[in-house]
Amino acid sequence: MSAAAYVIRRVTPVDLPMIAGWRARPHVIEWWGEPRVEPEAEKLEDSRIAMWIVEHDERPFGFIQDYAAHDWDPHPFSYLPLGSRGLDLFIGEADMLAVGHGPRFLRQHVEEMFARGVPAAGADPHPDNVRAQRAYEKAGFTAVSGPQDTRWGRAILMDRRNGVTR
Repeated sequence: MSAAAYVIRRVTPVDLPMIAGWRARPHVIEWWGEPRVEPEAEKLEDSRIAMWIVEHDERPFGFIQDYAAHDWDPHPFSYLPLGSRGLDLFIGEADMLAVGHGPRFLRQHVEEMFARGVPAAGADPHPDNVRAQRAYEKAGFTAVSGPQDTRWGRAILMDRRNGVTR
């Protein structure tokens, strides 16, 4: 599989029902909570957040959001350089889980952000979400904190810096 094996495109209003369906699936609810929490329709209007659909072989199966971490105060990623982006993602299609897609599309997305000049990216998986932590590690992220409470819930902070290869 090539490095650009995924189409990562902006979410449009047409995508909202598909995302809502994914958000209602048990494997997504487990880590993202109920779909009514932070609904994507509201985030689509927020200029601080960019939302993306991930496709493989013309099949949409994943979701990424990246956001301007310094636009929320306080934020766990305030230590990162200005212009850094926080990341959240999930795979909506259960048959696409645990086959290596997460780390690959995550790496592709982060490298595209870095090519646009983003200095660093941060991720904050739940301490119990070992699958997500491994995906971030495989995509070049390093854990920089132990478990901590944030205003968005319990998390381990992880980051990846532009120009730093791990």
